[in-house]
Amino acid sequence: MQITGNHQMARIVRHNDESVREGYITNGGKEVKLFTSALKAFQCNNRIVMAQRKHLDHFLRGRIIGRLECGRIQLEVSEELGIAQSVISRLWQRFQDDGNVSRCYSTGRPRVTTPNEDRYLAVTAKRNRRSTASDLSRQLSSATGTTVSRQTVYRCLGHIGLYARRPVRCVPLTATHCRLRLAWSREHALWTPQQWSCVMFSDESRFCLQSDSRRTFIWRAPGTRYHQENTIEQHRYGGAGWLVWGGIILGSRTDLHVQSVTMTGHIYRDVILEQHVRLFRGAMGAEFLFMDDNARPHRANIVDECLQSEDITRMD
Repeated sequence: MQITGNHQMARIVRHNDESVREGYITNGGKEVKLFTSALKAFQCNNRIVMAQRKHLDHFLRGRIIGRLECGRIQLEVSEELGIAQSVISRLWQRFQDDGNVSRCYSTGRPRVTTPNEDRYLAVTAKRNRRSTASDLSRQLSSATGTTVSRQTVYRCLGHIGLYARRPVRCVPLTATHCRLRLAWSREHALWTPQQWSCVMFSDESRFCLQSDSRRTFIWRAPGTRYHQENTIEQHRYGGAGWLVWGGIILGSRTDLHVQSVTMTGHIYRDVILEQHVRLFRGAMGAEFLFMDDNARPHRANIVDECLQSEDITRMD
């Protein structure tokens, strides 16, 4: 602690030098006695700094009450324990009023909805996952008479793990598709890396130039993104766009083919098979296998004839 300026306009700065006597400060290496008002200000500031708004534990509360019951004054207890006198005064007043010194925990703002209404919101959201928070609020109001805001609906559903998220879009699969895919997986489950190194996987993707805002949200829990109830089946995306084709094989890949027109059987034969797939077949030999999907251009008769003429085996 030090004094800056003259003594009458002294600025008190707290220090940790315990060698200085109480009521004195150091100024230029000398001890200077504080004025009475400055000493009281320093003591008050010291108590407030030591308190730092920390909650008192039960043991410390008992120590305070025990000292006061023994006849000690509040100022002495405050200086001894380093706690503001106002805190000790309120604690002593509570003890005299109801005999309790435990901390009162605030319950916060009372809940608008009951547990039954929270369950109603959860069940309604799970039954219709595309319903908005405003729709759920209106349904709750019509069913129970309780009016809640959209933010309240968000909080209630968030407590049980339901959040507004965009659904996953997938291609619809029939029972036949699932059966055939499962049979194919079981057939090739024991293939070695050497066998897979002869297979070229190919696919094309369409990139829409028109914006898809996907503003439709659903209610789902974390970790359930790909569950059936959280997906939307969609065959194709509308609007203009670009089509990109590519093929991959262990240790190599084809160049990307980009086109703005729709893929047809003639384009697939003349561009994809003739300019890309045929070159890999010639380099790898008869063990080469070509795999594509069941898109209509891939199953055209002219495509099958081209594969037979080039001796390219298609992996079914």
